[in-house]
Amino acid sequence: MTEFVSNVFFRMWYWYISKIDKKAEVIFMNYGYSKDNHEISLEEPDKINKYPVQLYDFVANSIDLKGKDLLEVGCGRGGGLSYINRYLKPKTATGIDLNNKAISFCQKNYKDITFMQGNAQLLKFENFSFDVVINVESSHRYAQIDKFLEEVHRVLRPGGHLIFTDFRLKHEIEKLDNQFVKAKLKVLRNEKITKNVLEALKLSSPKTEDLVRRLTPKIVHGIGKKFAATEGTPTFKKFATNEYEYLFYVLIK
Repeated sequence: MTEFVSNVFFRMWYWYISKIDKKAEVIFMNYGYSKDNHEISLEEPDKINKYPVQLYDFVANSIDLKGKDLLEVGCGRGGGLSYINRYLKPKTATGIDLNNKAISFCQKNYKDITFMQGNAQLLKFENFSFDVVINVESSHRYAQIDKFLEEVHRVLRPGGHLIFTDFRLKHEIEKLDNQFVKAKLKVLRNEKITKNVLEALKLSSPKTEDLVRRLTPKIVHGIGKKFAATEGTPTFKKFATNEYEYLFYVLIK
């Protein structure tokens, strides 16, 4: 399967999950984070999603969010932004996503957060609207990452931060770094967390495979497992061989 066809399949899968997940079992859509199988302190309802939660906890704790106006671009089904809002206490929390079904789900289930349908490459906010923009495992689907970063720069206040984490093929990392420079966003912190994501994928694979079997028809189980990067799938192997690198940045305007 070519990279283009694979990306089309994955984009369709995001919409498909919003259609089939009637019991709200899938509220996170990231690969997760684990370090030596250490578990952070969570309330009981959040423990079922501990690995995806731990990715949000790791990246969002990179700066103090208390009292800040926060925007998540690519919020998906809202689990990550809900975690940040409840545990890290920003002043305001706003989430946007291109998927209108995901936004409808968020508006129904998270009443204390503002959610709206929107395009990451054309943010419908005034200049200087936010102190922090967070973008978790979403940007690899953007056709024009430069436009996204320009929009981030525009809506951030002076001294505002972009918290960014996502994966890239190895040869794409230099291009991403240059795009940050072009957007006039200064890198404060930059880490490869591939091994931590891979550890989370290994630990979560049995639960994820069970979810795929229960929620989807047998004919698409293979696609579902590949999408979720369960152990043994081609996506998982790309992380295991470092063909994919999982990156984390904290940037400042």
